[in-house]
Amino acid sequence: MNALYLHIPFCRRKCPYCDFFSVAEDSVQLEGYSALLIKHLQLAARQGVSGPFETVFFGGGTPSLLPPRRVAQILATAGELFGFDPQAEITLEANPGTVTAASLEGYRAAGVNRLSLGLQSLQPANLQRLGRIHSGDQARQAVTLARAAGFNNLSLDLIFGLPGQTLVALQAELEDFLALEPEHLSVYGLTIEEETPFHHQYRRGELSLPEEETAAAMFLAQHQQLAQRGYDHYEISNYARPGYPCRHNQRYWQRLPYLGVGAGAHSFQAQGFGSRWSVAPDLQRYAQQVAAGLDPAEQLESFDQRGAMAETLYLGLRTAQGVAEADFRARFGLGVGEAFTTAVAKCGGHLTFDDGHWRLRPEGWLLFDHLITPFL
Repeated sequence: MNALYLHIPFCRRKCPYCDFFSVAEDSVQLEGYSALLIKHLQLAARQGVSGPFETVFFGGGTPSLLPPRRVAQILATAGELFGFDPQAEITLEANPGTVTAASLEGYRAAGVNRLSLGLQSLQPANLQRLGRIHSGDQARQAVTLARAAGFNNLSLDLIFGLPGQTLVALQAELEDFLALEPEHLSVYGLTIEEETPFHHQYRRGELSLPEEETAAAMFLAQHQQLAQRGYDHYEISNYARPGYPCRHNQRYWQRLPYLGVGAGAHSFQAQGFGSRWSVAPDLQRYAQQVAAGLDPAEQLESFDQRGAMAETLYLGLRTAQGVAEADFRARFGLGVGEAFTTAVAKCGGHLTFDDGHWRLRPEGWLLFDHLITPFL
């Protein structure tokens, strides 16, 4: 394992669009959870997991609810047990409204060198609609404080395709984000996830999203706007200045192994054709298993060759790098065109093969779910 994901399932308030596992913030429970993460890491080491870690990612939930001293303890334990690559990327997700100058300085001192701020918008009406706990001014202040604390690798999240949003409004919003000069931008189209408050509102007809043509125009317009400002569109929803892609997430798309720690976390093991493991999103069960020295992860799926080939394409074609034909053939004994003749043909001109790589153009990413289905 060369990557570590830690799930911090606590939020000050649940956003109405979110379906990630999270619970209400509880300071006592949060302190105890930090100790469980350390025990989980110790258990993984005893089971033979080895490092060094090249990337670490604190995700959630709202990891910035963890006190910096706890983040420092967790990273110190991981370093002692597994070691870190000298150039390790260590990311912490944070929400404006939960960070201060002192906490950001504490995270940086603990070893966090990449900060991902969940702004989602800078417009008051949008923030209110999305149920965010911060204002636009707090978001801008969080960026200023992060820079002052020494973070020179900063990612900002933006959600588009909001109810009533126009193309012109999105372009103006992007300019506001660009004024903050982030190294990385994650730009997600709003989706209606099952059993979320937004899902219930949508079913009752109380929530309407932009038409598909409008959403497509937004996607292509942001691609052009950000490209003109020097950002590489390196994955469907992600843009980075040269040298600043999220190395941790790239491991997911490259189907490389990683260890997931915490309630609700997932892991991927690369032995054979690969297998995926999951820790149940249940704090009480997680605490009981870890305290008893039991591995809380259960196997979700074990891949055969066909499944591994399909997932390689599903993940790789999300990225601008695409899927290298030579790597695919070395791994599976045949090329993409041989393995998926019909699926490749169905993609038509959206799927290209050049420089030894299979890729989808940005216009093809708009149809990703449709184009990838024949491969699956």
